[in-house]
Amino acid sequence: MKGLDIGSDRVDELAAISAILLYGRQDRSAVYGTVHPVMQGKSGRATIGAGRPIDRMALVDCLRELAQNAAPKAEFLPETVLAVSQEAVMWWCRPAMRRVFFDCQEIGRRSAVVPHPGLVFRAASSGFSVFALQEDSRPTPESKLHEPPYFNTWDWGRICIGSAHVPKRIDIESIGGWEGGFFESAFTHPNHGNKRVSHPNGEFAFWKEMFDGKYGEQFPKEALVSMDITLADLIASKKGDLK
Repeated sequence: MKGLDIGSDRVDELAAISAILLYGRQDRSAVYGTVHPVMQGKSGRATIGAGRPIDRMALVDCLRELAQNAAPKAEFLPETVLAVSQEAVMWWCRPAMRRVFFDCQEIGRRSAVVPHPGLVFRAASSGFSVFALQEDSRPTPESKLHEPPYFNTWDWGRICIGSAHVPKRIDIESIGGWEGGFFESAFTHPNHGNKRVSHPNGEFAFWKEMFDGKYGEQFPKEALVSMDITLADLIASKKGDLK
């Protein structure tokens, strides 16, 4: 599977304009620096030009501008947004009927609108992940997280996006694109690791029953597998690493 294509905001509008080289001792402490212009060649390849010593005030001004541009912009937070940081956005999806696509040998090529539980998504620079919920309402920090009952997911909720298209940006405005990248991609196989669904005959039997409409419009919550972590644990985790 291909990795996530995650880039910075406005990546198509940015270009390298200068480079700073730091010189230091073996303990890696910087003691001297030079600033270099970056020149764009005809082939599109950038070249670093000759440098000059860093001017202290110019360096301070540059760092101030970078800090201002990196600061989160004030914006309206929808009810579904659970947490926002410079590295990640976390949100909640209500339980709903949504279409899924399967393309695997054991189930075949099938598509249907089936019930889904409440879900928590996390899009971050370190990856894309999803978790299931028992409750139907907006989760609280104490809400227990469960394994996502889907194929193409790794342990700790990590999503294997494959060939699906996901946004390059990680912000509130891109939430719809991240959800679409998940629900509109084909589920092809269960990944190795923890059990994702509690069913006496396994995950293939479970999803065949889902396609056949056995559960109506209510996701069978007894099939969810607890991860023994809470939403607060996920929010507090460093880069979403819950191991």
